[in-house]
Amino acid sequence: MQTTERLTPPTQPGEWSLDQIIADLSRPLPKSVLDIKKRGGNNIPYLPWYEASKILDKYAPGWTWEIRSLHTTTDRLFIVGRLTIPTSNGNLYREATGTEVLKEDKEVWIGEKPNRQLLKDEFNRPITEPKELAYGDLSSNAESMAFRRAAARFGLGLYLYDKD
Repeated sequence: MQTTERLTPPTQPGEWSLDQIIADLSRPLPKSVLDIKKRGGNNIPYLPWYEASKILDKYAPGWTWEIRSLHTTTDRLFIVGRLTIPTSNGNLYREATGTEVLKEDKEVWIGEKPNRQLLKDEFNRPITEPKELAYGDLSSNAESMAFRRAAARFGLGLYLYDKD
């Protein structure tokens, strides 16, 4: 439900219906609250978790966030989180996942470009070594992703996921 009518933000938890909350959270966000990630040579706008938190404080007071599960494999961390928003229809929640790559194997090269060579073992297989990939705290990164995705399931910044 999209509306052009501006509502006064709720002052207490459960004051607004889910439709009212989604209508306001679904509005385009000011560029000033967005950040940019570089991916494959492209600039990708995204909503940082702390900005999402401020917006939820305004339009969904009383919201809560909890980590439902955490799982690791040899190279990834997986987090499932739940965002609960009190509405006039009761407490409603959305869950989402966040992942972080811990490390991956990187091929070992010797020499300088353009004459460098891939180092290989006696069976002619490339020799690899683990390469740490994550920037910052791994669990915070995965949790941030899960939180933003759960908020998007209530409409917050959902349009940012659209492919042009």
